[in-house]
Amino acid sequence: MAERFERHRQPWKQDEIQKLHTLAKKGMALKAIAKALTRSEDSVKERAKLDGLSIAKLH
Repeated sequence: MAERFERHRQPWKQDEIQKLHTLAKKGMALKAIAKALTRSEDSVKERAKLDGLSIAKLH
């Protein structure tokens, strides 16, 4: 079962966005980034798409 996060639909803060950019550039997997940011994988994927980032599809 997927992990559930209590932060459903919370707006992204600037420091979270910076961390997302940093982790994505390091080539971290989606699952690891989501866990590091305590966000769902869908949320991270959506934000990355908005910012034009590519995230590794590794598990």
